Amino acid sequence: MQNRSANGVAYGPWLVGLGAALWGTESAWRIPLNQLFDAKVIVFWEHVLILIMFLPLLLTRLGEVRKIRARTWGYLLFSGFAGSAVGTVFFTLALKYGNPTVVNVILNIQPVISTLGAFLLFNDRLGRRFFLYAGIAIIAGVFVSVEHPGLIGVSFERAGLNLGTGYALICALFWGLSTVAGRGVMIGMSLRLASSLRIVVGLICMTVILLAYGKLNGAALWPAAAQAHAAEAIVWLILLASVSGGIPLLIYFQGLRLTRASTAGYFEMMQTLAAVCITWGFFHASLHLHQVVAAVVLITAVAMVHHVQQRNESIKIA
Repeated sequence: MQNRSANGVAYGPWLVGLGAALWGTESAWRIPLNQLFDAKVIVFWEHVLILIMFLPLLLTRLGEVRKIRARTWGYLLFSGFAGSAVGTVFFTLALKYGNPTVVNVILNIQPVISTLGAFLLFNDRLGRRFFLYAGIAIIAGVFVSVEHPGLIGVSFERAGLNLGTGYALICALFWGLSTVAGRGVMIGMSLRLASSLRIVVGLICMTVILLAYGKLNGAALWPAAAQAHAAEAIVWLILLASVSGGIPLLIYFQGLRLTRASTAGYFEMMQTLAAVCITWGFFHASLHLHQVVAAVVLITAVAMVHHVQQRNESIKIA
């Protein structure tokens, strides 16, 4: 038994890293899909395909649904709306209108948002140096976003700030708050049911959004551009939903079950590494030297936010 536990500790973090790295590959499919579909339609199809994959998990856990409390339903609805649906739409838009490498690096500010959200919602204690490292992360995020810092005083546009940066920050806000809500969900239901129902909620939200925008029709769901490249569109959607969607979700949470939270946070950085390798290496979305330095500072500051919060938790438990 001790052997199995030791083995779990040994490979658990690598499962977390593998799941995070697979999440980081989504830019490889979203960027070309942006040329064929509206961003909202991409997220709709993504939810349809992931739900088909997760259907066996959902059906085996349906008996637990009647035991879910109203508060847990509230967390689930918000998590599905903010994280699975709306946040993903803004991420897709950010990749379309911004430098994909910048977008993926900026999203590392998400843990700062989720830590503040947990402080406000669950009364989590903030580490003594939280605001120091959070402030450094925010300042570094600004420098990552700006191509020409010297021109900020002239105009934001000439400095290099664009819609993509704005969409990425909105995405980080929604995903960060969704993480906090997800914690509330996990208290009230099993992991498999929570993962499946979040996709169901996300799909319902995306259906309503498409209906509101008048895009729930054949012409919008499968436009002329997609028809002209039907094989590529289908393959990219399947890869997005599987390799970068459902599969990493299951791998990540299996790894998380075997890994200390303080260790998992560092292995999650594999998501950024994978994303940057794809956006810079394959799509040639390069960064200036000052952006590379700022990116390193941002990731280090976020890692330190995670570190001080874990130390804080250890002190509280002791």
